[in-house]
Amino acid sequence: MNTDTIGTQSPTTNTNNPPVNGHQSQPESKESNEVHELSPDRPPLPIEGESKPKRPRGFAAMDRTLVSAIARKGGKAAHSAGTAHEFTSDEAREAGRKGGRATHAKRRKAVDEEKAGG
Repeated sequence: MNTDTIGTQSPTTNTNNPPVNGHQSQPESKESNEVHELSPDRPPLPIEGESKPKRPRGFAAMDRTLVSAIARKGGKAAHSAGTAHEFTSDEAREAGRKGGRATHAKRRKAVDEEKAGG
């Protein structure tokens, strides 16, 4: 093994040397046929003062056409199963009225206060 090449040296551990880079390795023995259970590495600890940039996950990371296709399949499945809700004209009218009241609640409150105070 060429030790002059930077970054290719493997971490070593023995009784005289402590673990390198925080890695602890089991002593290798070619004679024993023991199977060591493997476990995933721990995630790296965050550096103080630096925040990891957030990347989109789930549907936000997908292409919009793919998300639309998945949603379309879910809607069709719900309708074929009979579990999808379909608004009647009266239900839709009532839902729209509630949405409008909620959206303009601050404006309505301000108008009411002006009338009471004015």
